[in-house]
Amino acid sequence: MSNKPLVGNCIIGQSGGPSSVINASAYGVIKTALESEFIPVVYGANHGIRGVLDDRLMIMNEEDPEELARMLYTPSSLLGSCRYKIADPDADDTDFKRILEIFQKYDVRYFFYNGGNDSMDTCNKISKYMAKVGYECRVFGVPKTIDNDLFGTDHCPGFASAAKYIATSFMEVSRDCHVYDTGMITIIECMGRHAGWLTAAAGLASLSGDGPDFIYLPEVDFDMDSFLKDVSECYARKKNCIVAVSEGIHYADGSFVAEAKTSGTDGFGHAQLGGLASRLANVVKAATGAKVRGIELSLLQRCAAHVASGTDIEESFNSGKVAVESALAGLTDKMVGFQCDRGPEGYKCNYVLFDLANVANFEKKVPVEWINETHNGVTQDFIDYCLPLIAGETGMVKENGLPRFAKLKKVFAE
Repeated sequence: MSNKPLVGNCIIGQSGGPSSVINASAYGVIKTALESEFIPVVYGANHGIRGVLDDRLMIMNEEDPEELARMLYTPSSLLGSCRYKIADPDADDTDFKRILEIFQKYDVRYFFYNGGNDSMDTCNKISKYMAKVGYECRVFGVPKTIDNDLFGTDHCPGFASAAKYIATSFMEVSRDCHVYDTGMITIIECMGRHAGWLTAAAGLASLSGDGPDFIYLPEVDFDMDSFLKDVSECYARKKNCIVAVSEGIHYADGSFVAEAKTSGTDGFGHAQLGGLASRLANVVKAATGAKVRGIELSLLQRCAAHVASGTDIEESFNSGKVAVESALAGLTDKMVGFQCDRGPEGYKCNYVLFDLANVANFEKKVPVEWINETHNGVTQDFIDYCLPLIAGETGMVKENGLPRFAKLKKVFAE
């Protein structure tokens, strides 16, 4: 660590699946960097690390400050995202030589990457390579993942807003499902390949009495016979049943319950799952004869900025701000994370730094003790964990009754 002032430009990139608040984090980086006397030019990488490799860098200094401020309430990745896995530099350093070339061309001494597990891995590799070749560049990961599965941190920017949307949607769907005097079974599929945080968030709807009857998470093995027994008994008793299922639920042998996998994997080799709600709906209909509806929330979970958590927006912005402040102070090879207190005096979030090597490619899952004994619901501990995170409302401005999102000029460097 060197705490001497390091003068040089910075790049901020976004990677992986977007969220409703990922731009709030990017804005935290951009605004803080633009205000620093040590960072003359702030570049935005167009489509993440691909934008660096392809020499497509947007000059954030050229943007209207008022438009940049709208990033707080603009969903998805405004700079453009990617799913590109760079190789281990010891095996193939082609990409790293190119990244170094671009860093030298634009005098980049600060690099911030806004993403999830794989993005932190990319960050870590770049940091290690720059140190190896002796090019001073301070590298920071700015966390983002609605999956909430990054190691170490209490929670991840983006999760709370997605959780709030899911809980709200379950409350609304529940009211719809109880309109008619005929019975119905509704199965709602939420995102989550290996970690069930998002699906568990459906349990928040139970606080109002509008939550699901059952919740199935990938942290425990799924048993189809037990599932059918749960649903059948509930339907027989209530003539109605609502179920939350994670897309990644699996049998004891590890195989996914989802029948419909897409044609391949994403850029990081992860199976792309889908169709679970429809599959389970068909199984339940055959077993019960009831009217069954399968709903897949899909992308709506990660782009619902209209119902974003005010707490999430604030913490997301601060994670970007802290990353820049920490880099300016001489730190590098870190990810900003949260340590939170939910004590008698209320909720408090503290910003802490984690070594990238400890974060990259480790998944944090819902604690088994937060899943009920019958493996079809969550405990009060999960509710207590989640409630403070969804507090507060978005400050989104609307025009013509619709959201007014940020619009960038996208002036590219030459």
